[in-house]
Amino acid sequence: MGLAEKHAMLSASASHRWMQCTPSAMLESRLPEQTSSFAEEGTEAHGMAESRLDYYLRHGKMMKRYKKCEDENAEMWETVGEYVDICIEKINKARASCKDATINIEQRLDFSPWVPEGFGTGDCVIIADDMLEVIDLKYGKGVEVSAHGNTQMMLYALGALNEFGILYSFSKIQMTIVQPRINNISSEIIDVDELKEWGEKIKPIAQKAFKGEGEKTAGEHCRFCKCRATCRTRAEYMTESIKEDFAASDLTDDEIAGIILKAQAIKRWLEDVESYALAKALDGQSWPGLKLVEGRSNRKITDITGAAKALSEAGYDDIFKPQELKSITELEKLTGKKRFAEIMNGYIEKPRGKATLVSESDKRPAMEIESIKDLFTDDFD
Repeated sequence: MGLAEKHAMLSASASHRWMQCTPSAMLESRLPEQTSSFAEEGTEAHGMAESRLDYYLRHGKMMKRYKKCEDENAEMWETVGEYVDICIEKINKARASCKDATINIEQRLDFSPWVPEGFGTGDCVIIADDMLEVIDLKYGKGVEVSAHGNTQMMLYALGALNEFGILYSFSKIQMTIVQPRINNISSEIIDVDELKEWGEKIKPIAQKAFKGEGEKTAGEHCRFCKCRATCRTRAEYMTESIKEDFAASDLTDDEIAGIILKAQAIKRWLEDVESYALAKALDGQSWPGLKLVEGRSNRKITDITGAAKALSEAGYDDIFKPQELKSITELEKLTGKKRFAEIMNGYIEKPRGKATLVSESDKRPAMEIESIKDLFTDDFD
């Protein structure tokens, strides 16, 4: 999400939510801005990416690593570098095919002709021949993001059409998401006429959302809504399949499948409610039947050297573990991802993951029954 987008009530990044739950944008706008270490990290990564691409465009060469990145932000520098490399490759390709190629970094994209007061920021916008491309950096790694049918990217595309459509004669717009921390690069190409048709289709939805009208609707889009912990519609949605009394017979296959499909979403909802209640309690609010207590904690040694000396002087010698290799994450931070891959080629393997039941819409391919048997040999003997 671009910095400018923070002040757009109908933001592109939340469009998947306000297009399905039209009152949500107005309700969220009444709550204070929320931040997190992940959001701050993403903002820093975007700033770093902008500086490096801007430097390349002005000087025609790569920027040297920031001095502070030699220690504290080495991993971010390298990860953002993967996004920068992809952008530079696309920029050079555009320039090779079109001498008048235009490149804009952190381009403000106004899509207000379709969404009231709607605007956002395109991380990298490239125009060459009859094609325009909008590239978006996603620094997060918790959820894989696809460009296909992505309403945020389609609104960015409308903003690009609004900004450059009169000056250039491009007939297609490519929308690309780069998520370097999970090696995800996703692109979709849309015809300008098809995009305009979609823009007209969402106009009345956006106008309703801008006025805060319509019925609240719960679903997967609630995941990052600021109202998610206290929304009654979401609570009803999460609990509608939980019955006080099941039939006397055992659960049916359909009932078991339904419980599994909803389990993760219900867990997230419970965590949201608990986090909200805890934050309010820490702020002084009392909850009926609840109280704040000190949680469990693990003991830890604060002075390893001093403790070892004390134990040794007390006559205890077997106090150290054998020397161990650091974790893969720690070693990657030490060497950098690319160098680590070179050094450890042939020494790393990724074991097969444990079989799990997910929704049919999940992008992962279904496992063959023979593969499942290999993972759970004892179960099939």
